[in-house]
Amino acid sequence: MLETIWFVLWGVLWAVYFMLDGYDLGLGTLLPILAKDDAEKRIVYGAMGPHWDGNEVWLITAGGVTFAAFPTTYAVMFSGLYSALMLILFALILRGVTFAFRGGLDSPGWRKLWDLCLVVGSFLPGLLLGVAFANIFRGLPIDQDGIFQGTLFTLLNPYGLAGGVLFVLFFMVHGSLWLAIKSEGELHRRAAALAGKLWWALLVMAVIFLLATRRATHLYDNYLANPLLFLIPAVAVAGLIMVKIFLGRQAWWRAWFASAAAIVGTTLFGVAGLYPNLLPSSLDPAFSLTAFNSSSSQLTLKIMLGVALTFVPIVIAYQVWSHLLFKDKVKEEDLAYEES
Repeated sequence: MLETIWFVLWGVLWAVYFMLDGYDLGLGTLLPILAKDDAEKRIVYGAMGPHWDGNEVWLITAGGVTFAAFPTTYAVMFSGLYSALMLILFALILRGVTFAFRGGLDSPGWRKLWDLCLVVGSFLPGLLLGVAFANIFRGLPIDQDGIFQGTLFTLLNPYGLAGGVLFVLFFMVHGSLWLAIKSEGELHRRAAALAGKLWWALLVMAVIFLLATRRATHLYDNYLANPLLFLIPAVAVAGLIMVKIFLGRQAWWRAWFASAAAIVGTTLFGVAGLYPNLLPSSLDPAFSLTAFNSSSSQLTLKIMLGVALTFVPIVIAYQVWSHLLFKDKVKEEDLAYEES
């Protein structure tokens, strides 16, 4: 029972991370397209600035839960997917450094350098996280000793790349909607228009990914065995459709929440299809790591559950407070302190 509870929490934490940091990653990726001058770039940075580090807490939490609740899975994941995960880590560090260093010198060349770092540090994690999770859904070449029989290029298969593109498109739509909320004038109109255009690409990619999932994975087996689970992808589909509807009504907050529901639903669609597997083996199902054969002791899981029930609500309360505190639109005069 405890293993199942922690499996659910593991999936939910990843879904929350993608929902929150997704708009930051999407905005960073789209910086050269959305912002036409330095003033607009500063507004984009301002839209991310108060939240990006808090949003990354959920990534640390998801990784921590994997380590503490499913240590064997953590060990195999961080050895087999070492190259991809280190690239993600370095890219996220590069993104964080950008926020600190971009305003360090009053030089256009200096700012362009760090703008490029923001784009790379935002695009690469989105792409590689999608590639990693798609490969987990598909199954990894793990042998009986938990050793990954492949390389980074093994992960760059058509289905893995499709997952990467899907994640990037999700995040770009999510980020465009966030900027539409946080900006005004021409930048607002540009962000809203881009969200509408990207939505069509996301719709096409989502359909392709769902069809490919039927052929490349066994995710649908759980759904066919328990049809009630189809409510999860139904949430993702409904969220994606409502994004377009709310865009047409210029209801930006509602469109963003619909996008968030689509991201969470899509993530949990994969997680529910995996259960009880955490890392399915493509070599032999008997080699797969599950919530039961890779978990910590019952005592550890009980203690961790108490800790999680205590501190996760605190983190949620903090993030709600920070988003309410910085709920207003970002204006150029608000960023005047950067010039001092």
